[in-house]
Amino acid sequence: MKQTSLLKRLRVILAILFFVPIILYFVDFANLLPDSLHGLLHLQIVPAILAGILWIIIAQLLLVLVFGRLYCSVICPAGVLQDIINRIYCIGKKKKNGKRRFRYKKPMNWFRYGLLALTTLLAVAGSIELLLLLDPYSNFGRVAANLFRPLVIWGNNLIADVLMKFDNYTLYHVTIETITIPSLIAGAVVLLLFIGLVAWRGRLFCNTLCPVGSLLGLISRYSLLNINFDKNACIQCGKCEKSCKAEAIDMTSMHVDNSRCVDCFNCISSCSKDALHYSINPLFKNKEINKDTVKTANVSSSRRSFLSTGITVASTVPLAAALAEQVNGQKRHRERAHGEENEANWSPVTPPGSISLERFKDTCTGCHLCVVQCPTHILKPAGLEYGFDYLLKPHLSYNSSYCNYECTVCSDVCPNHAIKPLTVEQKITTQVGIAHFIKHRCIVEIDGTDCGACSEHCPTQAVKMVPYKGDLRIPQVEPEICIGCGGCESICPARPARAIIIKANEVHLLAEKPKEEEIKEVVVDEFGF
Repeated sequence: MKQTSLLKRLRVILAILFFVPIILYFVDFANLLPDSLHGLLHLQIVPAILAGILWIIIAQLLLVLVFGRLYCSVICPAGVLQDIINRIYCIGKKKKNGKRRFRYKKPMNWFRYGLLALTTLLAVAGSIELLLLLDPYSNFGRVAANLFRPLVIWGNNLIADVLMKFDNYTLYHVTIETITIPSLIAGAVVLLLFIGLVAWRGRLFCNTLCPVGSLLGLISRYSLLNINFDKNACIQCGKCEKSCKAEAIDMTSMHVDNSRCVDCFNCISSCSKDALHYSINPLFKNKEINKDTVKTANVSSSRRSFLSTGITVASTVPLAAALAEQVNGQKRHRERAHGEENEANWSPVTPPGSISLERFKDTCTGCHLCVVQCPTHILKPAGLEYGFDYLLKPHLSYNSSYCNYECTVCSDVCPNHAIKPLTVEQKITTQVGIAHFIKHRCIVEIDGTDCGACSEHCPTQAVKMVPYKGDLRIPQVEPEICIGCGGCESICPARPARAIIIKANEVHLLAEKPKEEEIKEVVVDEFGF
């Protein structure tokens, strides 16, 4: 019994070592944690696939082939969050009437593998929206960034208020600037979904909706190590089945569905007869192959179901792609008809390093890590203002701030590489957009008074003040050296609409470096007085 409990304790310790730094990195509003922590997020499977980090993909697949779906209970923050929810939910209920609440359910293979096939095919076709909704890491990121982080900030502000009454100013008030209504709704929906599914069926999300869980389930059938019954020791008390949150243990046939087992080891710890063991897969033991004929048949049946579902789903992809292209084409036509002055139809300004709007839409899953790590809080999650294919993805919003001239934080932390890493030299010449000056909104034109705020806040001097009327000077933009940082737009005092705004480059360009002003050498032959 002590030996079996050791596996669960080890799993819990490893899960804590992964989960705690990740969630702290999302809620760290004071930037106290080291930037290197974002490396833990590169271990997530979907970001690794989208970023094309081959060694991580291979390492994760080898981990599954050896240990089974340990990833889902240790490395995946969404999986660990569901375990925490389950633990909280079970307080006071776990031993009610001497029973636990889980029981074996047949796998919904047609649905989960069909959903995996649909998600994969749409992603390959360039439509990442379904993956954005189902990716476990991105869903966890939205919950942490839009729910947990504000709660931590509110708690900080509450404690700061109390301390100030005692003339203690160790803590200070922090304004919540990183969330939008759509992102708040998205985070709340995901958390409620997790709570509902965990309370109803344990790890149902991981074994039915999650594409990562379905992918790993295909592989974990053949893992070297998995949980097996000692049929001679088992008394069929049912404790293991009732403690299996994956609902993968069939007590009647003494069989563990390894495609759904997430290696939490609760079943092993609950068994008082030591009838369950984490040992070598019987498929690798020649003497026991015959005993698993039924299991092999089930695997073959599942594979046939997966293939038939995949073919059915594949036939629907061209139609879906054609409809999406028709909608996008109509949208582009409307935008051209409205003309350049209609800012409501302008494209979103994507972060430096995203390379182009289309590429960013195809690779960003809206985890909001860049949003919470941006030091100027200029990145905001989008709603439907830029279309469904840009839902929850971050864009540069210059309402109250601007993009720091030499800052590369968002490109450093992005685990998907949707925002490619940039050096400072690359960043200062990456043109994400160009400032557009609208003279009839400018207070120089309207009020006949000097301003020049936009020019003063332009780091490249792409906005210059030129002679206008009498002694007045008015802004003029040099697009060749503008990088679209938004310093001018964020400071412009014109209201309700600003007189200088950034229009996105749908494909990022290379801006010219600002020319250094020539310093004239003055030779003094004699005193000047």
